[in-house]
Amino acid sequence: MNVREEILNLKRELNAAILAHNYQPYEVQEIADFVGDSLELSLLSTKLDAEVIVFAGVRFMAEQTKALNPNKKVLMPIPSALCSLASLVTVEMIKEYREKYPGAPLVVYVNSPIEVKAEADYIVTSANATKLISKLNSDTILFSPDANLAHYVAKVTGKKVIAIPPTGHCYVHLLITPYDILEAKRKYPDAIALVHPEVPPEAQELADYIAGTSGMIKFVSRSDHKKFLIGTETGMLNRLRREFPDKEFYPIVPNADCIGMKKITLESIYYSLKNLVYEVVIKEEYMHKVRRALDRSFEILGV
Repeated sequence: MNVREEILNLKRELNAAILAHNYQPYEVQEIADFVGDSLELSLLSTKLDAEVIVFAGVRFMAEQTKALNPNKKVLMPIPSALCSLASLVTVEMIKEYREKYPGAPLVVYVNSPIEVKAEADYIVTSANATKLISKLNSDTILFSPDANLAHYVAKVTGKKVIAIPPTGHCYVHLLITPYDILEAKRKYPDAIALVHPEVPPEAQELADYIAGTSGMIKFVSRSDHKKFLIGTETGMLNRLRREFPDKEFYPIVPNADCIGMKKITLESIYYSLKNLVYEVVIKEEYMHKVRRALDRSFEILGV
């Protein structure tokens, strides 16, 4: 029996579900029950009757899922699978900016540690950040931790969006430069360029469309175009190619790989399930605060 079959058997025995982020390797996405973006998967997890949830992604995603499922066992196959962007912000930074800008709402991007999310007034994804912030009754917004996404939100909403920290970034998306986009367009002149709002502002300017991973899926599903240039982590091409086999997808930067995401393997999922190890544990107070911030966000968004 191979690893894949062993995992499927364990899922049945343990009443377990596997959630995989869009950036996961092909074989992990293939065995998952659901593939999506981090918040999308966390919300979906609350509707599952599974007793065990394996989150194939980085730490902040598994933490978020646990916060929304306090009575379920949430496993993280590789505890060292971390998000470099999330590691750039601390609670101390947040409190410092709160003092400097009293009254300014704090909007925290999902790519943040659970203790930072617990400080948030609102929690957003790259897909809904502009919509939520445009509805807030404030011209000055504190936003953490991605500065490039903050720039994009400011441009779209016309508001003053202060990034915490000012240089917060995803190293993978920094690899996607204007040069790379121009070269990709030269090579595939009839392709549409889609980039993530975490890429640098000067790269955003050259894109045909800017969206997070769920937004890219929606755009491609509605588009009549057949060729697309993808400016985000390379795992995204796995999902796009699986769901739209009649279309062609090319990475703008072929080595735009997230080290944390690529640590997850079928073997690590099997080991975690087999031994029920690497369970996510977070403070109860964080769970309550994060759920309240999400509720406030969904109320504004009309979700």
